[in-house]
Amino acid sequence: MTYAYYPGCSLTSGSKEYDLSLRAVCEVLGIELRELEDWNCCGAIHASVTDPLLALTLPARNLALAEEQGLTEIVTPCSGCYKNLRTASKAIQADPALRQEVNAALPGHTLKGNVTVKHPLYVIVQDYGLERLKVPRPLKGLRVACYYGCWLTRPRDEFDSPENPQAMDRLMRALGAEAIPYSARTQCCGGAVLLSHTHVSVKLTGKLLLAAKEEGADCVALGCPMCQVALDAYQSRAEREVGVQLDLPILYFTQLLALALGVDKRSLGLRRHIVSPAPLLERLGF
Repeated sequence: MTYAYYPGCSLTSGSKEYDLSLRAVCEVLGIELRELEDWNCCGAIHASVTDPLLALTLPARNLALAEEQGLTEIVTPCSGCYKNLRTASKAIQADPALRQEVNAALPGHTLKGNVTVKHPLYVIVQDYGLERLKVPRPLKGLRVACYYGCWLTRPRDEFDSPENPQAMDRLMRALGAEAIPYSARTQCCGGAVLLSHTHVSVKLTGKLLLAAKEEGADCVALGCPMCQVALDAYQSRAEREVGVQLDLPILYFTQLLALALGVDKRSLGLRRHIVSPAPLLERLGF
């Protein structure tokens, strides 16, 4: 199994632990990730409010790079990048005229529009298959709130439900953990306005974390760097907002998967988290 790999800006900077754990998981499972050469920012949340063509051209260049490397499937872990690359891929495949317009804005590159964009969660659950997972260190006794956020299941596809996604829950159960019924699994954390309207994001984050705490979660698992910052780095402010001590570790699903697969915890960037997962992992025997 070989995929083009688009880490995006977050995984090479503030969310290195996501990149480290994903690469570790793929090495164990025999999934080859070929990082795109000379990749560029996907436009994040800013390009779409600046120039609609730019919002498609930036991710389209990365799709063209994958084609040039002879790869038709690209993995991107950040939910924002995933949404942007999938949006561009679907739009260009559906509209030949738009593809010509985008290619005109891509000097030196020509996109044919044959690249499928995948999130690593779906690569593991759908392409690799949960039935193939061998779990030497099951996460028994761990109660996980699976948080998908508002981007991971969009644009809509045939694999998971945007309203009630289940892929991460299925993965956690396959690892021996308990995926709790989490009502806030797809609610927005406000990460896109975290810096410009911090109070809004903190209020939303407080509700998400409080719901997880009240439903008995030991931690929250997710697959989005922006959500991770909102729920982890701003958790102390969220605690003041809801008036409850939360103390919920916010972990990437790849970190939990790597632990269950027997990867050395010291290689997973666990010390980078603001809310330390160390006491929880010690209780679980890691």
